[in-house]
Amino acid sequence: MLALKKIHHIAIICSDYAVSKHFYTQTLGLQIIREVYREARDSYKLDLALGDDYCIELFSFPKPLTRPSFPEACGLRYLAFAVDNLDSVKITLEHQNIKVEDIRTDEFTGKRFTFIADPDGLPIEFYEC
Repeated sequence: MLALKKIHHIAIICSDYAVSKHFYTQTLGLQIIREVYREARDSYKLDLALGDDYCIELFSFPKPLTRPSFPEACGLRYLAFAVDNLDSVKITLEHQNIKVEDIRTDEFTGKRFTFIADPDGLPIEFYEC
């Protein structure tokens, strides 16, 4: 058995670095730990944190491949954030002209959740804890 401690980070490749950087830092409020430009790859790498936890590496590449990113697509299903007040999150996002799905209830836990999409269509869930 492996001695895993926790998830270290999630890597995301975006199609428009400036748009995605704004979305993850300004819309979602993640903090920038460091930003580097890797000249050999013509690529930016942005390390982001949620509170004290390093959580996302945002990459840009000149011509990234596209893939399906619906919640039911094969591969990474979605990124989920725990929130205290789902209604407040929904209202805040809608005031920023972000389309928010209807709030649903998890049939097994009884907890409420909803989804949005990042600038590249990656599903992002907000789960009320």
